[in-house]
Amino acid sequence: MNPVEDVHASQPVSASKTQYVGHIWSVRTDTVHFGDAEVQRDVIEHPGAVAIAAVDDQDRILLICQYRHPVGAKLWELPAGLLDVAGEHPADTARRELAEETGLRADEWHVLLDIFNSPGGSSEGLRIFLARGISQLPEGRWHTGEAEEMDLPQQWVDLDAARDLVLAGHIHNGTTVAGILAAHAARNQDWTTLRPYDGSWDWRPPSRSSV
Repeated sequence: MNPVEDVHASQPVSASKTQYVGHIWSVRTDTVHFGDAEVQRDVIEHPGAVAIAAVDDQDRILLICQYRHPVGAKLWELPAGLLDVAGEHPADTARRELAEETGLRADEWHVLLDIFNSPGGSSEGLRIFLARGISQLPEGRWHTGEAEEMDLPQQWVDLDAARDLVLAGHIHNGTTVAGILAAHAARNQDWTTLRPYDGSWDWRPPSRSSV
């Protein structure tokens, strides 16, 4: 029996055409071969992202509320951000995003979880960090933000209560659902499942350009 473990693999691609280049991501169409079959697959090229499960010394996780236009809703989410600064280590992106979105810093950082948000159509790889040893930055939030990030209400939620909110269908952001459940499970394992914050990320998809 094969082990239940994801493995890297690729099918031959004979052509790739850029259909759209946007502000954050692009869309390409690949011609992919499966034996004698030839199919076309649209791929959203995404720079990747990080999210932060900030847990305080009372085992509460920090959530922020942000308007999300595509789904027409204000969602409770983990602080998060795109990997859109060239050469910036994902852990440094996480520190920066925590400061920018919440005005907080953390003394302890670990990798909690790596996920693909929508691998059927997007190349987005996302790493969720666990941040502990939380304290307030003296200057508060680094930036006031704009548009959706002008006002980001915060709430510290007990991990057990956060898990219950997820299972009851009250929290819908996929990254946040994964982060809450992973943080809850890791806490119940006395945090023994955590990985080093600067560990390798072999599953982060490389950026690609069309051919």
